[in-house]
Amino acid sequence: MDSHTDTSPGRGARLRVPPLLGAAVLMAMSAAGPGFITQTASFTVLYGASFACAVVVSMIIDVAVQLNVWRILGISGQRAQDLASKVFPGAGQVLTVFVVLGAVVFNIGNIAGAGLGLHNLLGLDSRIGAAISGCLAIGIFLAKSVFTAVDRVMVVLGLVKIALIIVLVAVTAPPVGQAVVGTVAPHGLPFLPILTLIGGTVGGFITYSGAHRLIDSGITGVGNLKRINRGALTGILVACVLRIVLFLGFFGVVATGVHLANSSDAAGSSFLAAFGSVGLHLFGLVFWAAGMTSTIGNSYTTATFLQSYAAPVRRHFNRAVIVLIGLATIVFIAAGQTPQSMLVFAGAINGLVLPIGLGIIMWVALRRRDLIAGYRYPKVLLGVGLAAWLFTAYAAVESLTSIGSIFH
Repeated sequence: MDSHTDTSPGRGARLRVPPLLGAAVLMAMSAAGPGFITQTASFTVLYGASFACAVVVSMIIDVAVQLNVWRILGISGQRAQDLASKVFPGAGQVLTVFVVLGAVVFNIGNIAGAGLGLHNLLGLDSRIGAAISGCLAIGIFLAKSVFTAVDRVMVVLGLVKIALIIVLVAVTAPPVGQAVVGTVAPHGLPFLPILTLIGGTVGGFITYSGAHRLIDSGITGVGNLKRINRGALTGILVACVLRIVLFLGFFGVVATGVHLANSSDAAGSSFLAAFGSVGLHLFGLVFWAAGMTSTIGNSYTTATFLQSYAAPVRRHFNRAVIVLIGLATIVFIAAGQTPQSMLVFAGAINGLVLPIGLGIIMWVALRRRDLIAGYRYPKVLLGVGLAAWLFTAYAAVESLTSIGSIFH
């Protein structure tokens, strides 16, 4: 089977995931991938309670972006690049180039994260772990009912992630009061952590993963507006809960005064401090699950962009996804870049891409009602969307000169 429109449950299916939930989970699990875990651990070590402000800002931006993207793309029934081309000639191609470039870098980081996860879980070399993870991800897109397989894997791995992170919070018992103070009165928090966190949780391909999955499921048009909103809110809620509990788990370790190895594996060090020697294995499982879900979401979404301009991708969608997974795996194995720096860098790149796509989406809401069936766009959503665009554009410009420092 090589058509990405197959959503049949198949015979003997034990877990049926409704398409709307599948779209929400795809977005949420992609948003809480290894990039976010790495960023949260690294920046929590550097900024402590003040980093809570960056987490909250990223959540606010996420709500503003996703509610607008899901609504505009869902009502129009068109993917982001196709809608962009109808707004400004060539805009779809430009958006695709930026999204794909960011996604390719990010996917190398995803595979790196999965490899690091298996290193901690089973003691494998991270490159061997990446190779195994890449093969497993490819196997999902060889299934007869691809969307059914993708939805099941995302839900199961997502549950594993959530459960273990909640256990981390329970064990570390973080000082929530300090985190609240850090949220409203942060000290010494620059733009780079905010930008990279936004880039790793809502920027680049993540912006469109859920909405594109929604369109592939046929849930489009004004008549499906309630379902579109429900899917967006479900995905946002799950992603936000994951952000909060993961930060609190790491902050709980940092608040005890334990020194974490920020330069190499801060996330793994925090699990080690919380659980002892078994903590590294638990972290490995969390990080591997995060790497796998983000690899799947990234590769699928990247292919949905490429299919508008490459006939072979349209005809052989699943094979195109497999090629993207294989490419990311090979590049990581050959490059040997450290997983942590690569993941943080990818988040920063995605943060720079975000204002471009969101700007086009908001222009449709403002000036092109003909593309959304004459729908009168709510002023509140329009206002928060424009505010989010202004913030991401300003943060991206301010942080352009800072991205190179990630590798120093």
